[in-house]
Order: sequence, then C-alpha cells, then structure tokens
Amino acid sequence: MRKRVVVTGMGALTPIGNTLEEYLAGLKEGRNGAGLITKFDTETFDTKFACEVKDFDVLKYIDRKAARRMDPFTHYAVATSMMAVEDSGIVSDNLDATRVGVIYGSGIGGMVTFEDQHSNYIAHGAKRVSPFFVPMMISDIAAGQISIEYGFKGPNYATTSACATSTHAIADAFMLIQSGRADAMVCGGSEAAITPMAMSGFGSARAISTWNDRYMDASRPFDNERNGFVMGEGAGTLIIEELEHALKRGAHIYGEIIGCGLTGDAFHVTAPAPGGEGAVRSMQMALNDAGIQPEEVDYINAHGTSTELNDKNETMAIKTVFGEHAYKMSVSSTKSMTGHLLGAAGAIESISTLLGMEHGFIPPTINYDTPDPDCDLNYTPNNAVEKQFNCALSNTFGFGGHNATLLFKKYSG
Repeated sequence: MRKRVVVTGMGALTPIGNTLEEYLAGLKEGRNGAGLITKFDTETFDTKFACEVKDFDVLKYIDRKAARRMDPFTHYAVATSMMAVEDSGIVSDNLDATRVGVIYGSGIGGMVTFEDQHSNYIAHGAKRVSPFFVPMMISDIAAGQISIEYGFKGPNYATTSACATSTHAIADAFMLIQSGRADAMVCGGSEAAITPMAMSGFGSARAISTWNDRYMDASRPFDNERNGFVMGEGAGTLIIEELEHALKRGAHIYGEIIGCGLTGDAFHVTAPAPGGEGAVRSMQMALNDAGIQPEEVDYINAHGTSTELNDKNETMAIKTVFGEHAYKMSVSSTKSMTGHLLGAAGAIESISTLLGMEHGFIPPTINYDTPDPDCDLNYTPNNAVEKQFNCALSNTFGFGGHNATLLFKKYSG
C-alpha cells in the first residue's frame, strides 16, 4: 500500500517577494517583478530587463566566509530551505536523520561562478581559477549544502531537466516517500541565471522578449501579443512528509500530493510536440496516478511561458485531457508576475498553487490584454479571484522535451 504524502513546510525567494509571506502578498495583488537588469551592463544586449530578486541579503542565512564559497543559486537554495525547515518545524531531537533526504535541482547551476572564473582564466591563466570553482558551479551542490546544514542523511541528489527540474525533484521525493524509502524530504529548485552569457544565449535563440520600452508588460502568457518569456531568478523549497509522520508531530499541512506525471516528447530540442502530445500524457498520467477524474480538478497552474508555441500547445493539451471541463476550470500562469525561473519554476509554482488552495484564491495572469483565438480558456486575467478549490494541477515543460505534472489536493483527513 502506497504511503500518503503531504506538504508541511515551504520557503520562497522570488522576484515578487523574498519570503513565503511576501510571495503570498505578491500573488494576491498581482505584483509585477519585471525591471531593468542591475546585475551587469546591458548596453549591447537586445533584452535589457528581467525579473530579478530584490534586496536579498545572504548574510541573514549564511555567514560571510561560507557565502563566498557558494554561487548565488546555492545562496537562494539554502536560504529557502532554511525558511521551509523552520516553517515545518521538522527538526527535533527524535528525528531520524537517516530517513530525511534532499532532492534539489537547478536547470543551469552556478552560471555566475562559471562566467567569473572563466574571465579569471582568460585574463590570468589556469593558476588564478579558484579551487572552489567546481564545488561552487555544479548543480548538485545545493542538495549537498542543504543536507550538510541539517545533517539529513537520506537520499541526496539533484535533478536537472531544464524548466521541469524542480517539479522532477518534488516528484522524485514524492515517490520515495510513497514507497517507504524516506519519512520526509526537502525538495525544490533554485536558479540564478540573469548573467551575460545566459541572457546572450536565450537572446540569440529568440526565446526572450525584447520589449525594452514596455518591459513591465512583456511577460504576458496566453495573450495574443506574447513574444517571448522574461527571465526570472530565485528558489522554492518544500518539505514533504509521509502523512502519519507529519500527524504524529502535529505538523501544519498545506495540502496533499496525490499524483505525478512524467513524460518525454522525443520530438525537438526546444519546441514542444505538436498539440502538446507529451503534455497530454503527463497530465493524464498524473490523473491516473491519483485515481481521480478530470472533472475533479478545479485549477491548473499552467507552464504558461509567454512564448507562441508553448501557450498554444499547452492550451490544446488541456482541452484534450479535460474536454468541456477545460472551460469550467480556472487556469493561470504566475510567470506573468515572476518571470520564468527556469529550473526553479516548478517549485515556486507548486508553492503558489498550495498557497491559493489554503487561502482561497486563484493567482492571476497579469498583462492579459488581447485574447488569442487559439488560447480560449479562463486564464484568470489581471486580478486574483477569491475561490475555494480542492484539487489543482501544476505543469512544467522543459527544453529537451521534458514534461512533469504534479497533482495537489486539499488535505481532509
């Protein structure tokens, strides 16, 4: 018999809020996280804006010496994990640390470190490359640092699957607990890729918006004028537990994870499969895994990147899976507010879904002005809607054809 799995702690660092409480407030008010890039000189760049984390002080979480030996993506991961662990109250004298693990991902890893150290190498040669270069850069180091911080000795590794990264981390953690291999897991994802090389690469691929004169309007999922995603950064961490383990210690339960779907497009490096074929199977797999009917789903937190192909294909996929019920559900893309956090997207969007479920509201899709005939669902335009809901689905799809879906339900005993 499979174990039941619940969410008991969350931490968020996003372009619209640096704590879980600030993120909740930002989602409710439809806060816009876009702004001109402050991290480097964008004079020669076609895109001069992004959704940056603002006023983050790493020294609130990590001492100065340790922080110097970590990339910003690890700063974000450790900070949100500390928030989530504190929120959950899971650390106690009788905790079996060998039954608590960490699965934590990043789509790109230590991009800031890679660029800085490559510049050192070009300017000064091999001997000037930091001895900490490799353990600062590699994507798995966030999971390692989190486990070291708390002494969690259960399963420990990273996921890397582009924009589906942190959804895969949560799904893997969910399945480990379901199967009885762990009592609790720290899971999520972090990204700090607002860097010259990352922005150059996405710009050359024509994946990001170039609306420099309208940057506050640029992230506009499902809108007819969408023209590329807006880069975001930050991290999200969830503490998930086996239900009886959580109940025994009196933990607060945000919601229950009841299913996941994981598929591959096997189609194209960057473009989604026609009609969202892989997304269809991912959503259907999640429903089958949970043993529920499509009509039981009240809300979908869409991948909704603000790119022409994704938004059209995801809409088609939702209609294929849900039929007429697709028009009765609420759908939204919180990327309209946060930008696209790449590997961290699934984590912060799972958190937004759970916050909406607990507080009774659907987060909005802001910047929605001009309907697209091919995108004809209820995308919760521009303003949050007060609504109680019991069952919600969160989608993430990544370059390489990686599709991951999580299904959440309000906990009812």
